[in-house]
Amino acid sequence: MATSVDPLVVGRVIGDVVDMFMPRVSMSVYFGSKHVTNGCDIKPSIAISPPKVTISGHPDELYTLVMTDPDAPSPSEPSMREWVHWIIVDIPGGTNPYQGKEVLPYVGPRPPVGIHRYILVLFQQKNQVGMVDQPASRANFNTRLFSAQLNLGLPVATVYFNSQKEPASKRR
Repeated sequence: MATSVDPLVVGRVIGDVVDMFMPRVSMSVYFGSKHVTNGCDIKPSIAISPPKVTISGHPDELYTLVMTDPDAPSPSEPSMREWVHWIIVDIPGGTNPYQGKEVLPYVGPRPPVGIHRYILVLFQQKNQVGMVDQPASRANFNTRLFSAQLNLGLPVATVYFNSQKEPASKRR
């Protein structure tokens, strides 16, 4: 099981965004037909709309999904770390995020410079979260602090992809 977190260590997801954890839930993420695997490249043009996410687990279990970019505005100077792209709470296990409550609407990747990591972090809730205030800003979000505020504990699944600005002539 430890091998499943190795790409997260190499990609500095563990460290920059979350602490070491053991994956306990299966989460699959697709942008169209493109399956998101740790460290894969996803063009911003195919990630305009929210991904299709499925979560294992039982319907009586609830989950929170957070998507952030720890490399904003630039990987070499991430002064806005983390930029939050999406937050959904109260997702029943065995379903998808659309069954939960969207706290912050999805915004696709828009990396201005360099290669950015986009991280989807799944937490298992101890009980129903209910009303959650939207962050005051998408900039300088902190996944660890958010988890602590909602008493979520460590993640149960995480996947990340890389994305970079597309040349204007190559966008499709």
